[in-house]
Amino acid sequence: MTTELYFIFDSHCPWSYATTPLVNALQQAYPDMTIHLLHSAHYIGKDSAGEEQMQAAAKASGVKFGRDHIRYANSPKNSIKSANLMAWMQDKQANKQLPLLNALQTAHFVEGNPLNTKHDFTAIVEKLKLSPSNKVFKDELSVDAENILEAIAEIQQMLGTTSFPALVMTVNDNAIFIDHSQYLKNPQEVVAAIEQEIVAIQQPKKH
Repeated sequence: MTTELYFIFDSHCPWSYATTPLVNALQQAYPDMTIHLLHSAHYIGKDSAGEEQMQAAAKASGVKFGRDHIRYANSPKNSIKSANLMAWMQDKQANKQLPLLNALQTAHFVEGNPLNTKHDFTAIVEKLKLSPSNKVFKDELSVDAENILEAIAEIQQMLGTTSFPALVMTVNDNAIFIDHSQYLKNPQEVVAAIEQEIVAIQQPKKH
């Protein structure tokens, strides 16, 4: 059985932050699964999800938002450097992508780190023992990050929606769209739901 997981997100989006625990739960349940973390680079320094969305995400899930993040919830966010770093990781050290995403989201939503300058990433880069090139920390999207946007566009066309976060799991040739909103309160429930889907997929088709 070949399994892959596609997660379309933005590191600075509170709903994406609330959905990452589902990705963590699925990764633990299916350690051999290939995970594609696709950063949509939605925030480019002009707007933010805002306090209302953040409070709604907090209410709908179990994730915590730190005081420093809450204070600046309405100020414009810029996720370009995070998108570049995630794209660089996918190419160089794919196995560390999920730990990196968790670290970025903790830094941003709990510690209030804007992740806007190269310096903002220093602690995370050192902790995960990464050596990204300087191109990652430029103010425009890297070629790798642009390629990911193209992949996202293809998946969104298949899904018929451009909304994110979005989760799709493929099992052999079958795609399972995961309605993340159902599992935000209890991420482990997504594992049981997927197991049922896989059982249904593997049952022999009746002629």
